Amino acid sequence: MRSTDSDGASAGAGQNGSASRHHQIQVPVDALTLGMHVEELDRPWTDVPVLFQRFVIRTEEQLSTLRHYCVWVWVDANASECDADWGAMAMKRGAVRTVHPLPEQHPLSEELPRARKAYRKTRNYVDSLLADIRNQQTIELEEARPVIEACATSIQANANAMFWLGRVRSEDAYTAEHCVRVAILAIGFGSSLGLNDADLTTLGLCGLLHDIGKLRVPDAILNKPGRLTPEEMAEMKRHTEYGYALLTKQGDFDPIVQDTTLSHHERMDGRGYPGGKPGSCISRFTRIVTIVDAFDAMTSDRTYQKGVSTADALRILFKNRGDQFDAELVEHFIRMIGIYPPGSLVALNTGEVALVLANNPRYKLAPKVEVVLGPDRQPCRRRVLDLATHPESGDGTPYAITEPLPDGAYGFSLQAHIEQQGTAAG
Repeated sequence: MRSTDSDGASAGAGQNGSASRHHQIQVPVDALTLGMHVEELDRPWTDVPVLFQRFVIRTEEQLSTLRHYCVWVWVDANASECDADWGAMAMKRGAVRTVHPLPEQHPLSEELPRARKAYRKTRNYVDSLLADIRNQQTIELEEARPVIEACATSIQANANAMFWLGRVRSEDAYTAEHCVRVAILAIGFGSSLGLNDADLTTLGLCGLLHDIGKLRVPDAILNKPGRLTPEEMAEMKRHTEYGYALLTKQGDFDPIVQDTTLSHHERMDGRGYPGGKPGSCISRFTRIVTIVDAFDAMTSDRTYQKGVSTADALRILFKNRGDQFDAELVEHFIRMIGIYPPGSLVALNTGEVALVLANNPRYKLAPKVEVVLGPDRQPCRRRVLDLATHPESGDGTPYAITEPLPDGAYGFSLQAHIEQQGTAAG
């Protein structure tokens, strides 16, 4: 909580020192809502196309303008019914606790072809962008927004299609694939939080571009198999500042995306880097990307280490909630992703092998699955089981998952399965 006096009031506070009567709190633009009283901006009022200095947010257009031009604003806490901890304020509105099932407007088999096209285009764009950064060429960010919008459109139709594609991985292309996966997971996470289309696009951009500064870090450090020296670790940590510098050279590119690139290794307890920001100064978009970034990094195979299982990664997130990660968002992420993510393989108590199609946020241990291998672990007639409805096998035993299986278990290829689905849909 802060208050201003007539000597410290900004231009937005007026000329009569009236700001001294108002308690102001700093709120990230991604947490603003209609009805809030904006008192100050994080930049001169003349840099932002608004009609008045100090105003009440009345329209979605005003929200969009603030989110495009600013990272933070100060609002009148008394008039806006705000809490000094804007994260707690969001909780009171139910913005985090509400669980929205991931969209399934189109059948998975129908959405996969469009998702593959959007995924491929996004991957090609990232490959080109990273090559330009590596070669110290001028980077072009104009194409970033349309490729992310295409991903968001597909995710809004059936998020599981994109989640499936993210399960097909290559160790040799970790940085590019990681950027695309973080964007996809962030959009899916934002959708489950109920964010609108504009915010989903911005959040996707935050995920897509969060690690671009790593291309300024020497490969010998990025891919070193052993423990980094203190000097090497210091250089690795500079990737946040390198990425921020790259984006700030792009003129009016979204400040909230720039801020997430700089701040995605900050921690809720203030022990992160590069600035050691306390949790109250970390935006919601950054909090989301921080969780998704850590999850994808932990579950990915690298040239120097194997990834951990989904269950282990979720346990680590949960253990570090409140200290490293936003506690409420971690719990929501666990509900969204489930113990068995879409696209993963599981063993059933019948001896069969099934592919996870979709999760149910209310029943994390009972996803919707497709049986793909019989008890003999050979291809069989495929059938879909919604385990949340307690289906029974032929002898009356309720189907249940006994264990997760690694990708590629028993020779099952998710990539080949996706291609077959696309062919069947065509």
